[in-house]
Amino acid sequence: MDHGDHVNLIRDGITGSAWGDFGAGGGAFTLALAEVLGPSGSIYAIDRDAGALRANARAMRERFPLLRVQYDEADFTSALALPELDGIVMANSLHFQRDAGAVVRHVRGYLKPGGRIVIVEYNIERGNWAVPHPVAYSAWQRLAASAGFDHTELLARRPSRFLKEIYSAVSW
Repeated sequence: MDHGDHVNLIRDGITGSAWGDFGAGGGAFTLALAEVLGPSGSIYAIDRDAGALRANARAMRERFPLLRVQYDEADFTSALALPELDGIVMANSLHFQRDAGAVVRHVRGYLKPGGRIVIVEYNIERGNWAVPHPVAYSAWQRLAASAGFDHTELLARRPSRFLKEIYSAVSW
């Protein structure tokens, strides 16, 4: 997948201007979020890997120097000092969480009323070493509802060379 794929996976789920990228890593979806939000947006990029966040910051400075990004080396499953957000992107980060339901309920607390969560995940039922706790779309629908989201919508699907299919969904 390239930058255009990343943008197309999340574009239709993004509203507002203040977003978090939880599990931001090296920045593939931070860059996509920056393109969708434009220069008036603000992004809070959260990841436990300081080196990945430094790479993310370099890529953002090169491509979107005017956009406000706050980097936080932290575990998004712990308490974070954030303002209320319009939305959160979690791209390939939820499948590392054994109790995805607890994590989604926790991160939902960072959203403004009516805020959105956009996830990008592999659409598989069984895990492996790289995707230990997959969240297939059908599982996401149930998980989002149990976490208090009233609406869930499939945004896009893409074939994956790695694991069959990747999808994106938005819940609010």
